Amino acid sequence: MKPYLLKEANWKNLKTDRFELAVLPWGATEAHNYHMPYGTDVYEADAIAEIGAKKAWEKGSKVIVLPTIPFGVNTGQHDIYLDMNLNPSTQMAILRDLIEVLDRQGLKKLLILNSHGGNDFKTILRELGLEFPDMLLFTCNWFQSLDKTLYFEEMGDHADEMETSLIMYLHPELVSPLEEAGLGSEKKSVITGLQEKWAWAERRWSEVSEDTGIGNPKKASPEKGKLYFEDATNKVAQLMTEICQAKPGELYK
Repeated sequence: MKPYLLKEANWKNLKTDRFELAVLPWGATEAHNYHMPYGTDVYEADAIAEIGAKKAWEKGSKVIVLPTIPFGVNTGQHDIYLDMNLNPSTQMAILRDLIEVLDRQGLKKLLILNSHGGNDFKTILRELGLEFPDMLLFTCNWFQSLDKTLYFEEMGDHADEMETSLIMYLHPELVSPLEEAGLGSEKKSVITGLQEKWAWAERRWSEVSEDTGIGNPKKASPEKGKLYFEDATNKVAQLMTEICQAKPGELYK
């Protein structure tokens, strides 16, 4: 039993164990090119949260990881078969219920460990922060914690070299041979502001990518995935540790 994973905990221990930080991994269920599983974001969230928490726990941080939520915002992929969607309003309802439990039971810090680019919890946490003023609410995108150019040759943001390498390391049995993968080519918007990224509109996934990938995965390897995983979990562990150590009213200096 790992004491930092709620799904492995039992009532005998939880009658007396108390924690400083709850971590909620949040993924998605969606197509990842031709060679990767629909559960890629969930597998990544599970692993990053577990090993990040393990490293934080070993440094003395009292962190507890909640079970991963496997569905995310996939509104731009509504026509891709079995890409499962939760609307942001549904995410808010889920978070409100979970935060209410933590608040009532005295666990006053929550970190959402986000594993899906379509999820954006910032505005939700702004609103819920008003409803639960005693809670410290955090969110992070673990996939933005490192400079990917230091680890990978081909850049992308979905089923790319990074994600493929990561799953090749974590779950090699779930990755098809790379010759079966599409190239992950992305069609660019005809609108200049969107190209320059100072304007935004949701991408219609089936229009921007023929294989649902964005980024060429062909140079992926489990060795690259292992190195990236170790460094990413170190960063996540540091974040968890610093949140555990932070005190209300003393968050800035």
